[in-house]
Amino acid sequence: MSVARVPGQPAPAEAVLFARIAELSPDGRRTVLGGAVAPMRVAVPADGTPVTVTVALPGVVAPVESGNRLAVSVATTDQGFSGPVEPAVWQVGVTGELTVPVVPGSSATASTVPLGPLVGIVVVLALAVLGWLLARLRGRRAAAHPAGGDGPPLRVTGLAKTYAGGFQAVKDVSFTVEEGVVLGLLGPNGAGKTTVLRMLMGLVRPTAGSVSAFGQPIGPGAPVLARIGAFVEGPGFLPHLSGAENLRLYWAATGRPAAEAHVEEALEIAELGSALDRRVGTYSQGMRQRLAIAQAMLGLPDLLVLDEPTNGLDPPQIFTMRDVLRRYAMRGRTVVVSSHLLAEVEQTCTHVVVMHRGEVVADGTVEEIIAGGGAATFTVDAPERAAAVLADSRVSARSRWSTAPAPARCTRS
Repeated sequence: MSVARVPGQPAPAEAVLFARIAELSPDGRRTVLGGAVAPMRVAVPADGTPVTVTVALPGVVAPVESGNRLAVSVATTDQGFSGPVEPAVWQVGVTGELTVPVVPGSSATASTVPLGPLVGIVVVLALAVLGWLLARLRGRRAAAHPAGGDGPPLRVTGLAKTYAGGFQAVKDVSFTVEEGVVLGLLGPNGAGKTTVLRMLMGLVRPTAGSVSAFGQPIGPGAPVLARIGAFVEGPGFLPHLSGAENLRLYWAATGRPAAEAHVEEALEIAELGSALDRRVGTYSQGMRQRLAIAQAMLGLPDLLVLDEPTNGLDPPQIFTMRDVLRRYAMRGRTVVVSSHLLAEVEQTCTHVVVMHRGEVVADGTVEEIIAGGGAATFTVDAPERAAAVLADSRVSARSRWSTAPAPARCTRS
């Protein structure tokens, strides 16, 4: 190979070059054999006289497809080496023949592995496969009927979570969800609802307290999680696949039989129609939301956990969702939904847990929380003065009612 300066172009006194050999396919694809290169430094005269260099390409062992060609290329850069920063233009040419060493060999069709070790390897592999099958069978049985699954669908006891820096997102949260209940986890943004749901699913380890489902403790990889369907913190799908393909791959990852997926029921809830065959990347926010809810309901889990399920849905879809969740719980299952809208919880749920700044401030049935018993309890520093103010307010109110041109009859409770 010859290397020379290009007249009129800047160049340092030394050329740093990288040679490599690549396989070229008929369609133009280029593959560097072994990913190896041959770096070299060549001192080049300033008067433009070419310098002849013998290049020894790296030795690699690689198969070459029939019909492909081998090509040698020389470049001034390579990602595995640090080159000079000065600009340079070099003229490279071929001065000799490319020689390829040939290593003689013969084709071996018979096995060259000794029979004894081969039999041992086969036996070990067979035992490993048998153990794997037995483990999967036990896992499926445990998922379908976890031991001690006679507790309430969900029990949260003294749950707390403190993040790095001392921020306490959840403080001593406790509540129990019974079978057949639609529970609303209600609170403003930042109340700690999503953090509780993430700990419930074993996605975050609590700082204190515990979470159990059907009498079994919840943690990362707990078998009882197979009885829980969840949608927490927004939908996540492969955008280049269709909605139907995303659901199918998700269920396949659970390792459970396809017959247990109940895909038709889930798709009926999603109401996506022909959009199921489109790429998820083309979906609107509402369509992604409905697909995520359908994914959570695959297998008809005994406990369904949904984080802000009505986000992105239009009013008719929200109305349908309310009916779906209520009917789902009436079949003996349990539903937990989070929301920051009291009206939504009132129309969807039977029970509610109200959170504020990481703490539970109220819990009970929806009727109890909304009604509040018709009374409020508080303390004052001057009871006598408070009683006098209330009495004056009552007299003033009666006076206004008697003189106002309101309806002929007015009642006050």
